[in-house]
Amino acid sequence: MSSARPGAFARFHRSLLACTIALLAACTGAPPRPVVPPAPAGDGLATTQISEAFVSAPVPDVEVDSLATWLSPEGETRVIASGKHGGVLLVFDGENGHLLQEAGERGGLSYPNGLATFGDWLFVVERDAARVRVFGLPQFNALGQFGEGALQTPYGLWVHETAPDEVEVFVTDSYPLDAAVPARASPDRRIKRFRVRLDEEPVRGFELDAFGETAPESALRWVESISGDAVYDRLVIAEEHPDHRRHGPLIYRLDGKFSGERLGEGLFLGEPEGIALYECQSGNGYWIAADQSREDNRFHVFDRATLAHLGSFRGETVSNTDGIVLHPGASPRFPYGALYVVNDDSGIAAFDWRDIAAALNLWLDCPE
Repeated sequence: MSSARPGAFARFHRSLLACTIALLAACTGAPPRPVVPPAPAGDGLATTQISEAFVSAPVPDVEVDSLATWLSPEGETRVIASGKHGGVLLVFDGENGHLLQEAGERGGLSYPNGLATFGDWLFVVERDAARVRVFGLPQFNALGQFGEGALQTPYGLWVHETAPDEVEVFVTDSYPLDAAVPARASPDRRIKRFRVRLDEEPVRGFELDAFGETAPESALRWVESISGDAVYDRLVIAEEHPDHRRHGPLIYRLDGKFSGERLGEGLFLGEPEGIALYECQSGNGYWIAADQSREDNRFHVFDRATLAHLGSFRGETVSNTDGIVLHPGASPRFPYGALYVVNDDSGIAAFDWRDIAAALNLWLDCPE
């Protein structure tokens, strides 16, 4: 298969199509921009039920874990999911949840877990191969890999642009703390940071540093999901250890130091899982975090700037959610974007952002 990196023309063409779709949505009966909403009425309980816009058919024997979205050259939203036990990637139609493709053969990837897209690049964590693979979209052609020798048991990742054709990739490394090599069996190396050049063939990554604090109140024990916000100098890292998960995800700074803050202290009853940022250029926006449970699966929403809890909601049928991804771009079905979530390890579901905003008194779109 070709190893050529995605072209600048393709990225420009896709961006132009996305803008065109957004303008068409605004001219064809999409809801008007809201005025300043009243103060959110979140009560800290998952009492707000929101109907899913769709729930996909289950895909057997793959165990869906993490999600990423990508806009095709035709301007169509695609939801890419990792099937960790099937060793494969799944591609769903973002408008209706139909499974469009299994990318590669089952077993071709070694326990794929965390996913992230950046332009036409797809980053995939392979836990059991202890590395990150990079693929070009839409062909899923292999472009390179990195992390061998530095990672032990990687799970999640966050990609942050630092220069043209250059990104930093933060990877959670949740190896057992009783690992055989003492120097690498400490929580002070829970997050690994890599510099990745995307204009090289093959794509390569270089480890910059590793970090994680060891004090009881700031230590990273069982970590998987990670997301970041460069504007507010925050890394939000889910803590899944059963003795500590009720405290909520920890918030580190991009330099690797604990900020002293947590997201949703005391709110999480299940496992903190997927983390998504609704990011506005003005600095406004929201954090959304999945509270994974089979009996009381829910989603907590926080103010991006202040981290204040704005409310929680649950779906009618979605349960046991791992990964989530917020896609703010307009589409014919979702003119103000959608939140895509994993449903019980076997498929995906979507919530229309209009429904979330109406239920929790949130902004319908970015206030600038």
